[in-house]
Amino acid sequence: MVRALLHAGIRPDLVVGTSIGAFNGAAVAADPDERVAERLTELWVSPEARTVYGDSLPRQLGRFARRTHLHSQAPLRRLLTRELGADTTFDDLPVPFQCCAASIERAAEHWFDKGSVVEAVLASSAVPGLLPPVHLGDEHFIDGGIVNSVPVGRAVTLGARTVFVMQVGRIERPLRPPRRPWEVAQVAFEVARRHRFARELSEAPPEVTVHVLPTGGGSARDDSPLSYRDMTLARARIERAYQATSAYLEAAA
Repeated sequence: MVRALLHAGIRPDLVVGTSIGAFNGAAVAADPDERVAERLTELWVSPEARTVYGDSLPRQLGRFARRTHLHSQAPLRRLLTRELGADTTFDDLPVPFQCCAASIERAAEHWFDKGSVVEAVLASSAVPGLLPPVHLGDEHFIDGGIVNSVPVGRAVTLGARTVFVMQVGRIERPLRPPRRPWEVAQVAFEVARRHRFARELSEAPPEVTVHVLPTGGGSARDDSPLSYRDMTLARARIERAYQATSAYLEAAA
């Protein structure tokens, strides 16, 4: 989607993101040029990307038994540091950028817009159960998707009048009642995130245009509880989204 937008000459004045959208969004805000899309593609199909959730099952279970998460934060921190720079701050980014995390102590969404970009994106991406909460100041933060997964309203509040939503595909697929125990939490989370997204779309002022960009389709594998570990289809998914979004932008022009 990023490649299609930049190829069409659409450059961002503002980037907001949550979770993986925070990682990709920070990269785009740091280098709003078409080459960033190629760099992100190569990143997400690389062996380094697999290390983020690449621990062996015995190591995962051992960590989970002693702590509250399956994976170490270290591989994701290494990727962020390599892509963004360890000392990069929000003020250093050519394009204004914000990312969302959930504060445990306040039970509230928190928007990062200053300080270390790496620490903020780590907080926004700390999926409960998979990665540890990120301790910043007097608070602990977890994945922003818990409180604001597709932050259309935040973009509008910050002054956006044309919004391009780069979503990961779930909102395109119909929901069904859970049939297996591990689907219960997954379906409950989807109901919550889609409800807020639909509400924010309906509340967008008439002068704001929102484009929900297409992914080009998915598969049943995308809904597997282990799909977060599967990077093997990343390049094909990226290419489908590029083709679908390019066609969408051409039709909307």
